[in-house]
Amino acid sequence: MTNEAAKGQLSDLMELLQGGIASMARAQEERARLTATAHAAERRVTITVNADCIVIKTDFSDDIDDLEYSEIAAAVTAATQEAAAKVQEKAQEILNRAQEDQSRIPTLSEFFPEMPDMKAMMPTLPTVSTAPPGSPERIAPGPDPVVRFADVEEWDHDGSSRSSISAPEW
Repeated sequence: MTNEAAKGQLSDLMELLQGGIASMARAQEERARLTATAHAAERRVTITVNADCIVIKTDFSDDIDDLEYSEIAAAVTAATQEAAAKVQEKAQEILNRAQEDQSRIPTLSEFFPEMPDMKAMMPTLPTVSTAPPGSPERIAPGPDPVVRFADVEEWDHDGSSRSSISAPEW
């Protein structure tokens, strides 16, 4: 490959990277402006949340006093959870569009075939429970996740390597 061709490829790669970064920044800004609203108890309770699922507005209708306190509490919880689900769905749509843009950027493993794909090594976020405090699923946490890597050299802390490398200089 000529030097000019390499420079051209590097320029194209830099352009893709800059476009990907700009796309992600736009997606983050768009997500930050998201809100979602949900209603419960025959529209007596209205909750609005922001992109982080934090309640930013709570409205009760004029006939809210037709409900018991426990019914109001349940309606607030239900409307908040629904609004949070809506805003998370909107945020996921934004993220999906940004990821489509990101998918056009070559991975390190495309340049260095022995390099592992970092995306495949990243743990996924667990689903967050909406169960109330004291529920069985909140009482006993699961075991700590163990991070394991494939195709890596193992290293004992005593200073000896357990590698399959057999060259004497190693």
